[in-house]
Amino acid sequence: MSQATKSQGVWGKLGGAGIGLAIGGPLGALIGGVAGHFLLDRVGAPFGRTPRDVVFTTGLVALAAKMAKSDGVVLPSEVEAFGRVIQVEPSARAGVERLFDLAKKTTNGFEAYAHQLATTFGDEPALLEDVLDGLFQIAGADGALHEAEERYLRAVSGIFGFDEVAFRRIAARHVRLPDDPYGVLGLDREADDAAVKARHRALVAEHHPDRALARGLPTEAVAIATRRLAAINAAYDRIAQERGLR
Repeated sequence: MSQATKSQGVWGKLGGAGIGLAIGGPLGALIGGVAGHFLLDRVGAPFGRTPRDVVFTTGLVALAAKMAKSDGVVLPSEVEAFGRVIQVEPSARAGVERLFDLAKKTTNGFEAYAHQLATTFGDEPALLEDVLDGLFQIAGADGALHEAEERYLRAVSGIFGFDEVAFRRIAARHVRLPDDPYGVLGLDREADDAAVKARHRALVAEHHPDRALARGLPTEAVAIATRRLAAINAAYDRIAQERGLR
């Protein structure tokens, strides 16, 4: 593989020849309709191993589009909200808008996209959690998580294989719940100080952006991991202040 292919970002790969066929499924069909809109330095996509970073990013776009109101057009604010979660190169913006538009209009329900992501990343549930975190961040871009959005996110979470406890733990990083900030750390309020400290250390190690990138999170999506770690640290700081921990 050439050095250009190795260093190529996810948006460049979306412009590659045959990338939709390389991925297959509903996400592959979606990509096939927009590849020509990503006018970047294109390198032909290999028909071998599925490019997981492209599946991740395209899946997040598709699910975010389905979560948006079906008003027939893509609002600039919708793409801007996505841009705060995934880095979008200026030359790729038109392609992302087209991807949003196609995903919103396609007859495929969000379930088809969610199932393909669940199948692709079944061996790496942390990446599925990254997708959910990204969707929560996009949903909350207007300062509120609406009831319909919460139902949608809960349904996606179920397809990904997360139970109610896991969903509430993920949601607690983005919306206030009764047991917040303990919910962010996945702890009961009765947990002793040693357990709180140990849990915080474990979560910081597990969710550090460098580790997220190492497991396959696209570099364009590192903001998801950065914001998640900030939420974890903020929750611990609140508990530490309440308990007088050092």
